[in-house]
Amino acid sequence: MHLSKKRQRVFPDEKGYKMRLTDFIDKDAVCIYLKSNDKTAVLYELVDILLKSGGIKNGNSNRKKLFNILCEREKLGSTGIANGAAIPHGKSDLVKSITIAIGISPDGVDFDSIDGQKTYIFALLIAPPSAAAPHLRALARIARLFKNKTFRYVLINAKSPEDVIRLIATEEKTL
Repeated sequence: MHLSKKRQRVFPDEKGYKMRLTDFIDKDAVCIYLKSNDKTAVLYELVDILLKSGGIKNGNSNRKKLFNILCEREKLGSTGIANGAAIPHGKSDLVKSITIAIGISPDGVDFDSIDGQKTYIFALLIAPPSAAAPHLRALARIARLFKNKTFRYVLINAKSPEDVIRLIATEEKTL
């Protein structure tokens, strides 16, 4: 689905608006079985998921640009936050609003996580440069979701992209 066809998104800093991650996740940007088995390949696969979903302006010509943004962020420190989860993220003018892709690797990937363990759940977050505060809020919200061990287990075992979105929507009501 292309950005122009998606519902209008409200930035979370408007008075009274509580951020919902599911407002930024299209079911076409969810992959329940990542094929990649190393960090670089996972980043490319997540970028490709966003490209295929229409979540990035100008399509495939921006694959390398977005990948480079993610690699530059990874040089600052791994976005593998421990407990089998990672939140690769960056800012880019390739998106008009916060855009999230979710990837699940049932076998896990060495993602240089801070705890040294394999990573199974990936939430790729891209925000426009003008959305610094919403970007940070989204990162914090994802990190809080991923703290719940039961939620992580259920998410890893989701049977469809729709299940992933439903699970996230249900869990974030508890935040």
